[in-house]
Amino acid sequence: MNNILQVALRQQAIYIPSAAADKATANMNADTAVLVANMAKLGFGVAEPLLRALQGTDATYQAQILDQLREVMGVKLNWAPLVKNWRVPTGETVTDHLVTYFTNLLGLTGGTRMACGHLIPPHTFPLERYNGCPFCGMPLETAAIEKYGQNKKLRVLELWTMDNAVQYLENLLGSKTALDATQQDSLQCLLAELPLPDVKIAMRETTIAVIDALVKQGQPEKAQALFTTATDILRYLWYKHTGFLQLVAPKTIIKRQLRNCTDLRMVTHYKKAHKQIPKTSQAAALKLKYGRKDALTVAQWINGLSMDAAHICADMHPKRQMWVRFIRALRLPEYSKRAGFEQLQTILDKFYREDYNVWQGRLDQFRLRHDAASTFYLLQQRPGLFARSLFANMLWFGPEVTLEAFAKVADKVPARLLFTLQMYAGYYFDHDAVRTVRPLGGTAKQLSANKLLWLYKDQELEMMQQAVTDLCLEATRKRFAATATDLQTMYIDPALYQIPLSIGDRSEQIQDLPAALMGTRFELQGNNIRLFMQWGKGLPAQHLDMDLSCHISYTGRTDYCSFSRLQTTGCLHSGDIRSIPNNVGTAEYIELDVDALAHAGARYVTFTCNAFSFGSLVPEMVVGWMDSRYKMDISEKTGVAYDPSCVQHQVRITRGLAKGLVFGVLDVAARNIIWLELPYEGQTIQQLNNNNVAGLLKKLDHKLSIGQLLQIKAEAQQLQLVDTAEADEVYTAQWARDTAAVTQLFID
Repeated sequence: MNNILQVALRQQAIYIPSAAADKATANMNADTAVLVANMAKLGFGVAEPLLRALQGTDATYQAQILDQLREVMGVKLNWAPLVKNWRVPTGETVTDHLVTYFTNLLGLTGGTRMACGHLIPPHTFPLERYNGCPFCGMPLETAAIEKYGQNKKLRVLELWTMDNAVQYLENLLGSKTALDATQQDSLQCLLAELPLPDVKIAMRETTIAVIDALVKQGQPEKAQALFTTATDILRYLWYKHTGFLQLVAPKTIIKRQLRNCTDLRMVTHYKKAHKQIPKTSQAAALKLKYGRKDALTVAQWINGLSMDAAHICADMHPKRQMWVRFIRALRLPEYSKRAGFEQLQTILDKFYREDYNVWQGRLDQFRLRHDAASTFYLLQQRPGLFARSLFANMLWFGPEVTLEAFAKVADKVPARLLFTLQMYAGYYFDHDAVRTVRPLGGTAKQLSANKLLWLYKDQELEMMQQAVTDLCLEATRKRFAATATDLQTMYIDPALYQIPLSIGDRSEQIQDLPAALMGTRFELQGNNIRLFMQWGKGLPAQHLDMDLSCHISYTGRTDYCSFSRLQTTGCLHSGDIRSIPNNVGTAEYIELDVDALAHAGARYVTFTCNAFSFGSLVPEMVVGWMDSRYKMDISEKTGVAYDPSCVQHQVRITRGLAKGLVFGVLDVAARNIIWLELPYEGQTIQQLNNNNVAGLLKKLDHKLSIGQLLQIKAEAQQLQLVDTAEADEVYTAQWARDTAAVTQLFID
């Protein structure tokens, strides 16, 4: 049941089996008291229903709960930084590094020989202050957590039962937005433990996870009903091969890996040698190879598609190059000659002869001819694509005729796309706007404003923005109004006005603590924020250089704190570690003094982590920040500064192609931290384009909040908003934790 425990914790709850919950008693036994005390040390409290339910669990299950919490909080890992009591600077200088370098280069004698082999000359580094080699950054000592429970504000956990687990699984399957990495992982955990419920799966990427579960259970024939197009089959095959639920092109993956393996050091032959190695290895890793059993299964899936052959081929055309590779690897021409595979034979014949019409080609042809009637006729056949191209078509054909055509199919457009149009209309129709986008498999990029905007005056653009907003909100109101209800009052938790809707900008990393949506703001409890990064869990000792950094934005200038600048105004780094010990990993910290930053005029502080070593960010890396109303101590003996009770938010890197990652922004004036996730190509903090961060923040500011959507619902259904939770409809922050359940407000 570890899987369900893990998922429950992400919902700020603890799963208790029904049999144990039925044995609950009023009196607290000794085992439960010990468990609650240990949970408090980790920063977790228990709600009263959970406390009662814990009485019915045995010592074995309680130990399992505690192990799960300790695993998430990294209690058994190494949290020793390079410097002991790093709040006090060591006084090391560039001269110390230069003297040490030449001492080792020339083979001089005298000094202290470190376990890593380097000789540290006298009168350079104060070796008594280090847990490792100050020259090469290799840790030589490990240390466990020393301080627990410094933050007295506990994260209260609720009771989760089997009914909650089943309901959460149904919500994930029915989510009307694409699941982020945390939700996808939770879905796979629950499918491994629970039977597949009989609910309609709303998103294609969610369908892929269900298909994968069915195949693992040896029931590939049941997956046939879940495939509606050939692209669904290709998406599943690519997911099993690469782990990407989206169809990221092979050349994109290879290109990103090559860039991740490029070193900043200006040694030409060194760079060339390491740029050639991964190109071959990555191409080999993406090479397709299937056994006959898998090939037969895929052949049966394609042969069993209900669409006619011409439409199947047209659906395959946008990914034609990938399909050619898969057709050869799966030996589909061989299977197409067998009896009963006539549909497959027809599909392959049409596909190779290109005997089909490509819908997108016809659309582009009419659009280039400026044939509005024909263009809109085709777009009205695919309302979702019409919505995605609405802004560009308004500038190309004119707003009046475009909106008139779109209004005819607005009732068929998915609600998430209507909300997206409403949110980003003002962001798009702006001459000076610099849009931040992230292509599949890529990093954040900036797009200048559409050049066609200059054909319109500011007043005309404002009218376009307002017209789109009115059309989308009116369509939303009609959908809510058409939903019958006998209720009269509604309560909206004020916190919901600060939580954005889960549309776009989904996280690619896993949040093992209660998950938050990008754009969520965490209010500060104290004056000091402590960033932390732990990496190397489960890996053998080796050189593996990951860096924790922060970028400080002032009016007219910038600053940074990283391995190359351990101390600057309001920021202090714990030291640069470039190797990891065996299996338990290592850690870096940065301490932020918010008052000092505010006094210096800092506006924003951006939190980042980077892979200085070749490749991308290492899997199982954990990054986050700690905050406490009370002072957070740093060990003078070991330098350990991690206390699980003070952790406000953390994410776990699982996979991906990111070389650098932004994982939060401190708004100094507002004294809150904005959780966001922005991958970028950067070996160091200096390569971060701060305009991309500003663009993403602006984009998040335009998002509709859950509270605003509920207010629209209340107005459409003529529900009275009340200030107490004793209403007919109650929407709390706890309800909003299940973002998949929130999407049920999206009426399609």
